[in-house]
Amino acid sequence: MSTGDGFLLPLRLFVGFRQLIDGVHAELAREGHPELRPLHGFVFQAIGRDGTTAVELGRRLGVSKQAAGKTIDNLERLGYVERATDPDDARRKLVRLTDRGVTVLIRSAQIFDELRAEWAARIGPERLRALEADLVTATGAEAFRLDVPGWFGS
Repeated sequence: MSTGDGFLLPLRLFVGFRQLIDGVHAELAREGHPELRPLHGFVFQAIGRDGTTAVELGRRLGVSKQAAGKTIDNLERLGYVERATDPDDARRKLVRLTDRGVTVLIRSAQIFDELRAEWAARIGPERLRALEADLVTATGAEAFRLDVPGWFGS
């Protein structure tokens, strides 16, 4: 067993992550969304189907309310999100995905499926399924965390 190469595991995992994310964004850019960045995918997921407040968005992403607000402003200007009054509490403003934002979220999922199929073609579908199962075993079955932007920034 080799020693001293433990640092390579997170780097290899990150390279794979980066290739998939870059692949999604390259395709989205070709399809008319060149302004989207990897952070925005986390934001779209954190907003969810029902919307959320800027404070809650910041908490979910692990960033300040101010950082969340700047991101919301940018995505609103680009037409991916909108602010609306909360139907349950008129004092609160919800951030929701627009039709354009939902379309990008759906298309991103499709592109991820296409990229996964490319990996399966490269290493074989059985090996890819085994890799995915091994990653679940090693990392736990917990759903992914959305606070990566805040984690990277801390």
